[in-house]
Amino acid sequence: MSRRNVRRVPYYLDSGGIKKLPPDEIKAILRGADDIIVRGGRNLLSKILKGSKEKKIFELHLDESPVYGYFKDLTIKEILTKIDWLIINRYLAIEYDYRLPVLVYTQKGWEIEKETYADELLEKMKSLLDSDNYHSFVMSLKDRDRKMILLLLDKIQATGNKHFIPILEYWATIDYKKVRKAIRKVIDSLVNPIG
Repeated sequence: MSRRNVRRVPYYLDSGGIKKLPPDEIKAILRGADDIIVRGGRNLLSKILKGSKEKKIFELHLDESPVYGYFKDLTIKEILTKIDWLIINRYLAIEYDYRLPVLVYTQKGWEIEKETYADELLEKMKSLLDSDNYHSFVMSLKDRDRKMILLLLDKIQATGNKHFIPILEYWATIDYKKVRKAIRKVIDSLVNPIG
């Protein structure tokens, strides 16, 4: 059967008359989507945000999302209206993966998520400052979105905290040339702050 003859699963958007969502809810929904981008759809995202105890959520480790259960007091339908509002307002989009509709970030949504995720990584890195146990975390940074990584490096530089240097030095040994160059600049600015 050719791809043209594939019967795609339809979806229908309904924002339930929502006119506007608070920025913290937009960020939470976008953060919840991060673990399922190009792999899952609206229903799966609503279950993450609800804090569903469904077996699939645990099998995929989606219960580890920082926004798991964020909307625990809402119904799935109420959560879906919020997700649909983000799609209608172009923070998220839907693409088909063969038959199934899956979520993807739009540029507008990614700009917000990139900032949220960089802040989350910075906090994780801060928690590792007094530890020698940062190697696996740093390894997990390789192959991430380059713009988000450069944003994280800007945030590290803005702290002015020299305690980041050992982590940055290790990071510089494992990442790609452009990222290594950016890391070196951050190390230099932490060692020799201007002003």
